[in-house]
Formats: sequence, C-alpha cells, structure tokens
Amino acid sequence: MRILHTSDWHLGRSLHGVDLLPFQRDFLAHLEQTVVDNEVDVLLVAGDIYDRAIPPVEAVTLLSESLGRLAGRTRVILAPGNHDSAIRLGFGAAMLRDGIDIRADLARIGEPVLVDDEHGPVAFYPLPYLDPDTARGVLSPDDQPLARSHAAVMGAALAIVRADLAQRREHGAVRSVVAAHAFVIGGLASDSERDIRIGGVDAVPAQLFDDFDYVALGHLHGAQRVGAATGVDRMRYSGSPLAYSFSERNQVKSSVLVDLAADGSVHLELLPAPVPRRLVDVTGTLAELQGPAGDDAVDAWVRATVTDDVRPPELYATLTRRFPHLLVWSHAPANRSEEARAAAITAVSDPVEVTAEFIEYATGAPATTRERELIAAANEAALAAEVSA
Repeated sequence: MRILHTSDWHLGRSLHGVDLLPFQRDFLAHLEQTVVDNEVDVLLVAGDIYDRAIPPVEAVTLLSESLGRLAGRTRVILAPGNHDSAIRLGFGAAMLRDGIDIRADLARIGEPVLVDDEHGPVAFYPLPYLDPDTARGVLSPDDQPLARSHAAVMGAALAIVRADLAQRREHGAVRSVVAAHAFVIGGLASDSERDIRIGGVDAVPAQLFDDFDYVALGHLHGAQRVGAATGVDRMRYSGSPLAYSFSERNQVKSSVLVDLAADGSVHLELLPAPVPRRLVDVTGTLAELQGPAGDDAVDAWVRATVTDDVRPPELYATLTRRFPHLLVWSHAPANRSEEARAAAITAVSDPVEVTAEFIEYATGAPATTRERELIAAANEAALAAEVSA
C-alpha cells in the first residue's frame, strides 16, 4: 500500500504580515499532483490542518475545495492537531463524501479506518490531538482520571488502539498505521510550534509507539525521524509544507511517501514541497548589506540585522529598497556589550521565563518556585482559553 504522509498545513497562517494562503493553495495543488503521479492509495494528514480554532473563511473554502478534489483521487484520512478545533473540524464528519475520514472524537480512538489492498487490510488509527486536561477523564480505564501529562493520555490512547488491533489479528494478519499529533522525545522543535506544555512537560516517549508498522507524526515543523536508535526508520514527522518562522529557513520542506509491504516493512521517500520564496538572514553594516554581502538575499524573504555603531538615517526605507521582501529588521551595534543589550520579547519567547525575569527585575530577587508554578498555571489557562474560543 502506498501512503502519503503530511501534516501541519496551518491554513490561514501568515508570516510576519505576509498572507500565505496563495502559497498554501499552491502546495495543495502540488499535493494533488503528487497523489496522481505516485498512485497514492491513502493520504494521511497528522493534524494542524488549520492555524487556529476559528479559521478564516478563505481557509475553510480552500480546505473544502481541496479535499473534494483529493477524495476523487485517493482515500483521505485526517485528524485534528492542537491548532485545530476538534469539534469544528469534525463537525459533519459522518456526512462527508466517501473517501474522506476525519477522526476528531476521542470516543472513536479504538475504531480504525480499514483500507484493503491485495495483501489484506491495513488499520489506520488517526489520533486527534490529546489535550491532557480533556483526555485524562475520557480515556481513563476506570473512574480515576489519568495523570495530568501528555505521556499518560497518549499511553492510554495507544492501549485502546493495541487492544483493538490484537482483537483483529486473532482473525488474520492486519498491518497497522498510527497518526499522532504530539511532541515525541528526540524530535527537534522550531520557533513556530505552539507551546503544549502541561505541568512543564510537553513530550511523550518514543517507546509508546513500539509495535506499529508505521507512525505518522505531526506537530514539529522540521521533517525528521525519531525513535530510530534501532536503525528502523518507521516513525517520522513529515514537517510543515511551508516555513512558518525564520528558525525553519534551512529546513527542506517535504511529504513522506510510504510504501507499506505485505510483511509490514516500510520504504520511505521524502518528496520536496514547492518553495514559494527562500528565507534568508543577513547581518552586517548597512554599507556591507548594500554591497555583495546582500546580493543573494534580494529575491528572498529577509530578516536583516544592521550592526553600524550609530543608527543610519532612514534605515527602514534604505533596507526595503535593497530588499523588496524585507520582513524583519533590527539595529544591533556590534560594539554593544551583552550586559547593555535589551532582551527582545517576541511571539516565540517563553512567557514563563519572560514573567520570571520581570519579577526579578522588579523585586531584585529571582522568582520563587511557587511564583513560577503560578505563572505556568496562568499561562496554561490562557492557552486553553485561546484554543476553546
């Protein structure tokens, strides 16, 4: 069976004010052509289809149109990620046209999507993102809630999957594919993934996914394999199709083409995604950037750091003339000491650390353990409110 594994589309996202929807539309057209060219049997999407719980109308329209075309070419299986609203994404799933399966209901975790080929059935278990505060009660095998951690709820979900799979294998060979949206230990994160920490912990052990033929992961934006200490390449992040932060500027964006053999072994191939525009960091004096040092970045999305001792006049206007696609810029004199350098607070700064630093600045003493616990709890509550909005 041939499977195309992708994730983290983040439809509706922007990059420092640039609307990425046209480029996301190009990627989905590329995905459709890839399905056709490679005779893909199943398209598997491991979460974060949208960028936020209430996506813009244009993103909803794009997804609807794209799924309609893809379903005419292959079987499509999706599960929501932490950026999606499981309720909204899963609404009407039972009424979708044949060929599209959206699994957003925790109660259906043990119910696979079964797809047959000439060698028999393959059981696909697409797990929706498991928020510990929501899932720990639903997935508990008894009246006691599970521990408040990602590892606990993922372990419980996979126990349900294993029980169903074992029951099916009593009647014959069944191959298995799990799709999960999580931070698995060993994965390398980027700046653009949303913080999913609960109790200060956001990762789950790779060993939880032992025994499955292939594990399609979503959440981390860099294509990478994890849990490969044994040399078996059967668990991967496909990564996002576009770069969503400058920390991803050196990543090769791709989808994973999975050939699942009759014995459950897999052969994997990374298929590069189209690149709308490169992301480039440039650093130097304004004169240097206007010279050969800046030539390679003229057509790229640019983050520029100007190191002149004195801020040049009309700096922004000069930079935009040199780099028409300038997205981020700053003036950071090379001779400024680290002690004098102001800490920049950005969208990817750790809010717990930023607040703790403010407490130390305001009081003259480091934040206590209890204060850090309260800050972390407040941050988690704010994130939960944003997702449920």
